[in-house]
Amino acid sequence: MLASTFSLSVNGLLSKLLSDHFSIEMLSLLRFALPAVLFLWLMSLTQWAVPDSKKLWQSLAIRGFCVAGAQLCFLFAISHLSLVETVVLFSTGPLFIPVLEKLLFQTRIPPMTLLNLIITFLGVILMAGQAGGFTLRPELLVGVAAGVFNAGSQVSLYRVSKGTMSAFGLNGWCFTLASLMLLPLVLFTHDNSMLAASWQQFTDIQSMVLPALLLLTVCIVNTQVFRVKAYRLVASGSVLAPLIFTNLIFSLIWQVTFFEQSLVWNKVLGISLIVLATLMNTFGPVWLKQREMRLNQHG
Repeated sequence: MLASTFSLSVNGLLSKLLSDHFSIEMLSLLRFALPAVLFLWLMSLTQWAVPDSKKLWQSLAIRGFCVAGAQLCFLFAISHLSLVETVVLFSTGPLFIPVLEKLLFQTRIPPMTLLNLIITFLGVILMAGQAGGFTLRPELLVGVAAGVFNAGSQVSLYRVSKGTMSAFGLNGWCFTLASLMLLPLVLFTHDNSMLAASWQQFTDIQSMVLPALLLLTVCIVNTQVFRVKAYRLVASGSVLAPLIFTNLIFSLIWQVTFFEQSLVWNKVLGISLIVLATLMNTFGPVWLKQREMRLNQHG
């Protein structure tokens, strides 16, 4: 799990560095097209498989749409906010999973989830603080939208993971569909000169853009593969839950090392509230369940 969160943090670092060289649309396309090729190649080395049902294709398409939307929002936010701010907003995804399940499957939203959403909203308000007052900037809302799309991808991932297809296959076909969805957006927003400039950046041997893209591709694949391996090595996912938040620590190290973006008190407090809400969302139900079991034993 540490290898997964480290790869995820490097993923965010490289995305912020590459956002100076590519448009949001083009970088989003490359972030899916290159890993899709690598995933499909790895699947061909093990066991090649194609989704065998219409329902699976639909679930993969929904997840492809969600991950594409999440990355577009993530890259927009990271081009306007600090690395840590963007990562924290993106990490709010688990908070919105019960909300989406309520809308899609009419399930009940736990009271603690509502409390955590309120705390998250307060954290975003604090992050919006400026010298002249509070301004709810678009990049903050887009960062939260990345978390919502992230939640959607997790809900759809739960559905597609119930089949027999390998992680290589699921991610390979999902990333391929996401790339196909982003391709018309790139063609619509880029003229010939912009496409030529992006191609020159991609093929320039003397620059570090291509190595950075290749490293980004490897990190994206590592994030998925190492996380799957980690969950298979433990009896319960709650054992690994604390390690997921090491992504924030790694991201803070990258921000201090590579960027001169300071965090004022209100941003630190806002980030702390959002992290607190995410921690409560992860460990709160486990704590309440253990407390209930202890009360039943004493009763």
